[in-house]
Amino acid sequence: MRSQANAYGAPDVDDNSRGAQLAAKFNQRYQFYLDKSVPHLQQRWAAWGGVALIYLIRISFLKGWYIVTYGLGIYNLNLIIGFLSPQVDPETQGPTLPTKGNEEFKPFVRRLPEFKFWHRSIRSFVYAFFMTFFSVFDVPVFWPILLMYWCMLFFMTMKQQIKHMIKHKYLPFSVGKKQYGKKNASLGGMDAAKAPVKDSK
Repeated sequence: MRSQANAYGAPDVDDNSRGAQLAAKFNQRYQFYLDKSVPHLQQRWAAWGGVALIYLIRISFLKGWYIVTYGLGIYNLNLIIGFLSPQVDPETQGPTLPTKGNEEFKPFVRRLPEFKFWHRSIRSFVYAFFMTFFSVFDVPVFWPILLMYWCMLFFMTMKQQIKHMIKHKYLPFSVGKKQYGKKNASLGGMDAAKAPVKDSK
């Protein structure tokens, strides 16, 4: 029997709960596959390259939607800056990485982790790809100006980022602390294990 709310065209409570359950199930399944893809670094970035290539091919054939591509480029440039920047800014909260040999080793912690960088970037390409199916986003614009402006913005931003790295003496990569003698010892142990055991007789 239909409720009084349904008589006035309101959605059924069961339909709302069913839709919420489907959405929750989809989110759980989506998060499950995301978690499984975390250790597969090369495969993830190979998929990113494929998605980006498909988008560029579509834009080259359509010869439009340049404003969407420009926005996509600006968004990914911000992601790159977050990926290359430390989580704690040395200018405001002091140095977080060692600058002397006798200081304790601290790995580089990014403001934007690699997995979030990949996920947000590939998701932005997917969103931009679907936007190309709607003519409302095809704003007429002279694309060489957008390309030139984006290149200038990219080089200026990278120049500022490199100056920041040189000033605070850090690299956006975690390189393990060198331990001399350990490698030779381990190699020696491997050689000893592989060497044939001589009979004492």
